[in-house]
Amino acid sequence: MKKTILVFTLLIVALYTIFRISKYALFVGNTSIELMIAIIAIVFFIVGIYINKKSLHKPQHISKEINHQKIKELEITSREYEVLQAISAGLSNKEIAEKLFLSESTIKTHVSNLLVKLNAKRRTQAVQIAKTNKIL
Repeated sequence: MKKTILVFTLLIVALYTIFRISKYALFVGNTSIELMIAIIAIVFFIVGIYINKKSLHKPQHISKEINHQKIKELEITSREYEVLQAISAGLSNKEIAEKLFLSESTIKTHVSNLLVKLNAKRRTQAVQIAKTNKIL
């Protein structure tokens, strides 16, 4: 957080300095306004690239290990696990049924079983509990 504040402070100071220099240069008449605009655009371009590389492409250290022991403890079947994965992808019961070639009532049964086994009241809560237990 402090680093971000420092970077933006330095950016503002640099831009202020460029604007002051450009005002002086235009007042004296040494340079044209197009050159000053080009310099300011280049500074913004370089800062944009820097911010993009530093902030948007942070490596994710999310563990993708699935706790198979916890799945066995909760007695979640392989089909229920497939339904849970589809729920976490945001699919509706109808979409899950089409994807897994099952009837919608079968999917409702699997969802109901998952809610009981995960001690959840809603589908979103079930997904949250599954992620907490490293099932997903």
